[in-house]
Amino acid sequence: MSLLIAADFTPAERVLWEDALQAALPGQAWAHADAPFDPDAVEVAIVANPRPASLQGLPNLKLIQSLWAGVDRLLCDPSLPADVPIGRLVDPAMSQAMAETALWAVLSLHRGHFVYAQQQREMRWEPLAQRRADEVRVLVLGLGQMGGSAAQRLAYNGYRVTGWSRHAAQRPGVVCRHGDDALPELLRQAQLVINLLPLTPATTGLFNARTLGRLPRGAGLVNLARGAHVVEADLLAALDSGQLAHAVLDVFSHEPLPVESALWRHPHVTVLPHVAALTDPRSAAAVVAANVNALRAGRPLQHLVDRQRGY
Repeated sequence: MSLLIAADFTPAERVLWEDALQAALPGQAWAHADAPFDPDAVEVAIVANPRPASLQGLPNLKLIQSLWAGVDRLLCDPSLPADVPIGRLVDPAMSQAMAETALWAVLSLHRGHFVYAQQQREMRWEPLAQRRADEVRVLVLGLGQMGGSAAQRLAYNGYRVTGWSRHAAQRPGVVCRHGDDALPELLRQAQLVINLLPLTPATTGLFNARTLGRLPRGAGLVNLARGAHVVEADLLAALDSGQLAHAVLDVFSHEPLPVESALWRHPHVTVLPHVAALTDPRSAAAVVAANVNALRAGRPLQHLVDRQRGY
């Protein structure tokens, strides 16, 4: 049996991933979706934005293992085999990187660093009032591996952190709430919001005029999840009106962010090129290998996607 790689990689990315996967899974037979292979021999498909319908006609496929943490694009493919389990990437190294970015963004918003950067460009010397971390209320949306790690890192650094998820979750040091009914009041109390929710039909366009209007005036938004969570026109309106003081955006509905986008030039927007937590092939390959080896040994698979929930 062989392992199929179906991925949209640049030539350099392909070399990195192939080296890492072969080191983590030595002695395996490999196939590539963009080259001739025996479909009957494929037991596991290792995927990263595979072409639509590329996983059809694989009669012995037992596992689809994603190399990305998010699987929303994968699940949009109607040809995806319905009866094959999907494993998503849950990499502790990636969660740590995301927590670092969340902490940097919160510190920068809390201490006015983006304001000071603008003052430097204007050669203006104007010290701002300085709050303590325990005076800043941070709401983390999403308490999965990444959201939970970010919430705990922020709480460890002294922030008043509340975490929200659709289903009940517990994180040490974090006040955890769940369910749609709890969200409006949490938004009204939050001075800074970190979004790390999965993208589902229920969360698409979550940050719209109504949601942003529930935040205290002058709040900050950090979106590290998916661009489609945010209605960009509503976000820009909230920034222009002062309802939002600043937005840190790592993800966008269209990537790379088009040069004509107003987000590039807005004085109260910080743009990151989808780098909040880059996947490290070395650590990710070990996670993939653990699931492949579990499949071969008949052990339970880890981090399987619930297709009904969308993550």
